[in-house]
Amino acid sequence: MASSNVCYHDQPMGFFYNNSNITSDEWDQTQLILVQVAGSICCCFILVANAMIIAAVVTNRRFHYPFYYLLANLAASDFLAGIAYVYLMFNTGKISRDLTVQGYFFRQGLLDTSLSASLTNLLVIALERYISIMNWKVHSNLTKRRVTLLIALVWGISIFMGAVPSLGWNCICTPNLCSKLAPIFSRSYLIFWSVSNLVLFLIMVGIYLRIYIYVMRKTVVLKAHTSGSINRKRTPVKLIKTVMTVLGAFVICWTPGLVVLLLDGLKCEQCNVLKFKRWLLLLAVLNSVMNPIIYSYRDEEMWTTIKNLMRCVCSGTRRQRSSKANIQRGSGRETTSSLKENTAEDSKVSTQEMLKS
Repeated sequence: MASSNVCYHDQPMGFFYNNSNITSDEWDQTQLILVQVAGSICCCFILVANAMIIAAVVTNRRFHYPFYYLLANLAASDFLAGIAYVYLMFNTGKISRDLTVQGYFFRQGLLDTSLSASLTNLLVIALERYISIMNWKVHSNLTKRRVTLLIALVWGISIFMGAVPSLGWNCICTPNLCSKLAPIFSRSYLIFWSVSNLVLFLIMVGIYLRIYIYVMRKTVVLKAHTSGSINRKRTPVKLIKTVMTVLGAFVICWTPGLVVLLLDGLKCEQCNVLKFKRWLLLLAVLNSVMNPIIYSYRDEEMWTTIKNLMRCVCSGTRRQRSSKANIQRGSGRETTSSLKENTAEDSKVSTQEMLKS
């Protein structure tokens, strides 16, 4: 066991892996290649799909409301998650042990920042939905300036939470307090991280349960006072279902990982936390894959806008190809005409020389 009176900033990560007795965490070369190929495909989908969601919100004026701005910001956090997963996949396995302390902090900081951004975004969306639903409005009265400030606050908190371990809450100087899942993160930090996120989960679930009960009661009252059925497109119910589906997927995909982190922080000797590490990462990637599918499936307008964007991209590519072909044809015609003109001039010159002779 390494001494707890010395800091090991200059040691490679292999030192901390050995200190935490992590010997069975290495990837087989075949498994690593398969994971990188499959993960790269998933990450490409995450990046493209979330970029399309952001573009849809920007280009369609019907989405220029606080809810959709926050939804686009949630897609931006998933976009960052896709980048973080790509970086993680190509810096894992045996490479993990060769990383510097700063490189490891950067790798984990990207993941923690994207998770914090997703969680904080969902909390802000829950509060926005609560305000609008209690006034029985489809959209809240938040101004663009306030929404911009909220988005900036979300990313400020997320970046800070991702940087907390590198700012000092780590076990570089106290190796006996290191965790197994993150060999330079102290167990106390894992407890704080997992408990705070689980509490936020409970808060958001409570908010949406309150909203759901209110909507159901309001719907019953409206049905009793109207002869026809309620047009649900004019009520906030559809947006609520979309957000609740996103939140449900997020909780299902991240709760097991947070529980395992908590067990690791509590130093559960009987719990083989390393055994679940890869599967939990797969669940996290799956969540980022599911979110853009949920947006487009639950919102017809969003799906229509995305299809129009894809058609524009395809037609733009075709136009670019046709314009290039036209340019090449035009240059070929110009070359042919110039050759014909040169040949005619040469023939005239040769005819004049023959007459002179």
